[in-house]
Amino acid sequence: MVFNPNHLSSNAQDTQTNELLTYLQHQSPEVLERVAKSVSPEIKQIISQNVQGLVGMLPGEHFNVEITTDRENLAGLLASAMMTGYFLRQMEQRMQLEESLLGSHTLSDSAKDEKSGGSAF
Repeated sequence: MVFNPNHLSSNAQDTQTNELLTYLQHQSPEVLERVAKSVSPEIKQIISQNVQGLVGMLPGEHFNVEITTDRENLAGLLASAMMTGYFLRQMEQRMQLEESLLGSHTLSDSAKDEKSGGSAF
């Protein structure tokens, strides 16, 4: 599922003052789809668990769950999920960068040890 900012029903004044919404509305569907697909399965799982925790999770085979809310509460839930997603993506990128740097650091140490004929221990 890809975010479609054109489906938002908001009055013109709110749209004019919300720069992010204006920016999103000017993005092509392909750009939004590419961003949505860049999310790892791990992040999707964490966000899903977070939303289920916020809404409540009952087993579907035993309960017919129906959730009713107002527009403001739904907007808050979606904003929370989005912020969680952005935070998790940043942490994932940081983890990958650290792994990359530590991996290259370990490789460069090994290369230095081989050149000097020494051992890392």
